[in-house]
Amino acid sequence: MKKIPKIKLLLTNDQEFDSLKIKSPTILFFYPKALTGGCSVEVADFQNHLNQFKKLGFEIIGASKDPVERNKKFSEKYKLKYQLGSDEGKNCEKLGIWIEKSMYGRKYFGIDRSTFIIDKKGKILKQWNKVKVKGHVEEVYSFCKNLK
Repeated sequence: MKKIPKIKLLLTNDQEFDSLKIKSPTILFFYPKALTGGCSVEVADFQNHLNQFKKLGFEIIGASKDPVERNKKFSEKYKLKYQLGSDEGKNCEKLGIWIEKSMYGRKYFGIDRSTFIIDKKGKILKQWNKVKVKGHVEEVYSFCKNLK
């Protein structure tokens, strides 16, 4: 198991997520763009399972490259009770999830939808890349439940 690299994200509550200061097991998921279809389904799924994750002792943080103001609108729209982080630095690159994509023949860089399970010592216990939204949160919950 490798440790999560040093990353910092500005959160929607104006606090900062610092990977070196994790105090409890954390689910850190990255989505490509706030207020879009698949990302909306994903944040809502995590919200719907929030109490189940909390009972297992997990904190949830979602993150994207969007500015914090856009993430605040996203959070308000879905009445999220967990924080969203803005990765306006190079955190995605450190995690290896800033990848080349292609749409309609146009190439560009963007976030590879990914989820990390991190223990309170900062070790990555599980990583999912190229996440398909449907059923993903249930898969994450199953993994977390089996850790206990």
